[in-house]
Amino acid sequence: MDIAAGLVILVAVAVALAALARRLGMAEPLLLTVAGVIASYQPFIPRIDINPELVLLGLLPPLLYTAAINTSLIEFRPKKLSIALLSVGLVLFTTFIVAGVVWAMLGVPFAAAVAIGAVVAPPDAVAATAVARRVGMPRRIVTLLEGESLFNDATALVSLRTAIAALAGSFSVWQAGGDFFYAAGGGALIGVVAAGLLAVLRRRITDPVLDTSLSLLAPFAAYLPAEAAHASGVMAVVVCGLILGQGAPVWQTAASRIAERTNWRTIQFLLESAVFLLIGLQVRHIVEDAWNSGLDHGTILLTCAAVLAAVVVARPVWVFPATYFAWFVESRPRGKPRPAWTGPAVVSWSGMRGVVTLAAALLLPDDTPQLATLKLLALVVVGGTLLLQGVSLPLLVRLLRLRGPSRAEDALQEANLLQQATTAGLEALEAEIAPETPPEVVAALRDRVSRRVFAAWEQLGRSESLRVTPSGEYRRLRLAMLRAERETVLRVRDSGTVDHEVLEHVMALLDMEESTIDRVTEADSDVSDPLRAPLAGGCEHLRDAPHTAAPDTPDECAECVAEGLTWVHLRMCLTCGHVACCDSSVGNHATGHFRATAHPVMRSVEPGEKWRWCYIDELLG
Repeated sequence: MDIAAGLVILVAVAVALAALARRLGMAEPLLLTVAGVIASYQPFIPRIDINPELVLLGLLPPLLYTAAINTSLIEFRPKKLSIALLSVGLVLFTTFIVAGVVWAMLGVPFAAAVAIGAVVAPPDAVAATAVARRVGMPRRIVTLLEGESLFNDATALVSLRTAIAALAGSFSVWQAGGDFFYAAGGGALIGVVAAGLLAVLRRRITDPVLDTSLSLLAPFAAYLPAEAAHASGVMAVVVCGLILGQGAPVWQTAASRIAERTNWRTIQFLLESAVFLLIGLQVRHIVEDAWNSGLDHGTILLTCAAVLAAVVVARPVWVFPATYFAWFVESRPRGKPRPAWTGPAVVSWSGMRGVVTLAAALLLPDDTPQLATLKLLALVVVGGTLLLQGVSLPLLVRLLRLRGPSRAEDALQEANLLQQATTAGLEALEAEIAPETPPEVVAALRDRVSRRVFAAWEQLGRSESLRVTPSGEYRRLRLAMLRAERETVLRVRDSGTVDHEVLEHVMALLDMEESTIDRVTEADSDVSDPLRAPLAGGCEHLRDAPHTAAPDTPDECAECVAEGLTWVHLRMCLTCGHVACCDSSVGNHATGHFRATAHPVMRSVEPGEKWRWCYIDELLG
């Protein structure tokens, strides 16, 4: 009962502190860790000893799996060499740099020094992505950090296993190399097999509850067989998650995907919050054990500072040449420009350590020389990188003027993708219409998909607070209707005249519709550069069209003025300069102008926007 109560209190406090960090705009890992440190020195807080196997089995597989299923294999492909250099090369480089420092300063056997080097080498997936989400780093950097953090744990744990074997006296260079490749390759193979078996089951399961239950078993279904085969369970989980995440749109139903996404986001939040609080709670007894180990206090402090400095410095020493080497091999042949130094600078400073370092330190054998001090070194690296890099990383990103994902740019690309999907859907509708199909059904379907894509385009341009849009009015009125409908259902429920199952079914229908109503996220208000579209190399119309023209009626749609109508957004034909209203407007005069003249390309003339659209190919550019 005491253990259960402790777990409940731990999770409740972790969730409350994480919510406070979000409200204050602070880094969640840092606030949770500091709170744990403070709590560890309170007399009423008992000593908490973490079972490393519990961390490696109960925490690491789910955290890696939820990161993997939300990561795109497509985005990894052009960065595979960069990710490999960071997740394998940098971990091994850091391992031996730290090993040299520890061996020189503490005089422990070199195998023990390599072991602690492997412990502190891998940056933490949770810490890196948590800070990246808050800071708003460019997506290319976030993708690189996510790819590194997914695979570097496997490299570090396999290196640690090899070092522990060397401590026991069984070691050779060839055996170590063979074990490393067996662990990595065997783990990847088992991950592929596990993903294949789970995919076969998923194709046959349509119940979201059963599919979500299968999803919760997935990381352990990959991890446990790999560990039993003495391969890398971490590698198996990552590979399995990447494959299942990539195939989810084909293998799962929509309801299953929604349920899986919601459940794993909740699990990720709870585990991330609990992990960093646990790290802080370990501080007191690890510090006391090292301080009372008999080693000179000055040597302990100096070694801690030297190891932290080695970890921090080794990263940029490796990252900068590795970045430009990867560019020379992967991107230069495709004509991509040499990357600016600012990207590697941010990657170099994104080396926060976390749960894997703490758990790996606890895996060191009890007879390891200077064990208490080695554990303290791991703790100092975790706390030091979280404090030093986690706090200063947002400032560095701002000083380097690196801009994260723009909501306006995302909204533009979302509208473009929805437009293409809607066109395909309407073509499928026309092909499926049967002679007996009621015309009103066809009209309702066309209206529904058109309203969805219009809502996406309406998120662009002027702030919704400054205008009234059709989709905005639909959203406002339908939400008001749903509130009234729900109140009526609740009154019937309270009267006790209808069966509970019937009420639950009706409430579920109302909740589902409310959850699917489009909600507007306003575009960035402080974007200094005009909103542009990515280059569309395959469209000759966009390639040949100018980027601007002289408008015939600036700031108004002449047709709407003549007809007494109100427009939502304005577009300008780049062939003749005619300004007309968008498809969300009642008049739809811009598209009407295209149909009458066949002028292919228009551009937005909304403030702060410079994107163009080809009516023929339906592409942005």
